Amino acid sequence: MGLLLAMQGAVSQGILWSIMTLGVYLTFRILDIADLTVDGSFATGGAVTGVLIVNGVNPLISLLIAFLIGMLTGLATGLMHTKIRIHVLLASILTMIALYSINIRIMGKANTPLLGVKTVMSFFTEHLGMNTTMASLFVGCCFVVVIVFLMYWFFGTELGSAIRATGNNEHMVRALGVNTDQMKILGLMLSNGLVALSGALVAQSQGYADVGMGTGTIVIGLASIIIGEAVFGKHFGFWYTLISVVFGSIIYRIIIAIVLQLGLKSTDLKLFTAIIVAIALSVPVLKEQTIRRRRSAIPGVLLTDEELPADSDATPDTVEKG
Repeated sequence: MGLLLAMQGAVSQGILWSIMTLGVYLTFRILDIADLTVDGSFATGGAVTGVLIVNGVNPLISLLIAFLIGMLTGLATGLMHTKIRIHVLLASILTMIALYSINIRIMGKANTPLLGVKTVMSFFTEHLGMNTTMASLFVGCCFVVVIVFLMYWFFGTELGSAIRATGNNEHMVRALGVNTDQMKILGLMLSNGLVALSGALVAQSQGYADVGMGTGTIVIGLASIIIGEAVFGKHFGFWYTLISVVFGSIIYRIIIAIVLQLGLKSTDLKLFTAIIVAIALSVPVLKEQTIRRRRSAIPGVLLTDEELPADSDATPDTVEKG
């Protein structure tokens, strides 16, 4: 019974955190940028929605404002990277560090409890008789469906295609007259807006906002993306990829719930997550090496440029497998 309840909680949290994962996917896979801003913008979303709700603002409006403030955090990183020419990794670290102090300024303290105030989940718990877990699951599913649809539509537009092309081949896109700096800034803004929205929903679900709630968010996002890609693969187009990212977040939360039930200390979760990411990142490399060894055993098949050993001076024409 305890495991079943843990699974329900894991799925509901996985849905809410999957919005953050979609934001990380935007920068990590589409723009090919390692953006650490998300560790700060996730907590910013929680801090903004927490303060607004405590002061009587409608919970839905607080989510919109959290999304917009999250976009501003991405704008800060984007401007430092494109205008001041600070490396994007360092620029995102600077923003993340600054957001720690800003989040405390927003809340006026390290955390803001939301007990006894109306949240987005309150309507379902009070009027439909749902518990907090089921309400969070329902709200999360509604938001995820809308966000996946909007992302699929947006990245099929001319502007969205320009952002995707910037991540694929920045030099070619610039040669076609596209302002790649603007595309990067827009991508970072949308990404961190989604991350902040996720943080706001998580804060409303768990009943408090905390300045440290975003610690390790980037690693969790990467783990969810990699798990989703490893389990579901890359088929059927962009919409399928977005859905696999969502399910990757849910699977990650289920794995965490299981290992906690098996006795893993909560303080070891960061280490466990890092190990998962390291293993998942090594899988494609190991798979490629295995395929290369199998192909090398076939007589008469020539090595391609990509399949030549890294320390080889030979050319594809001079190396014969087998």
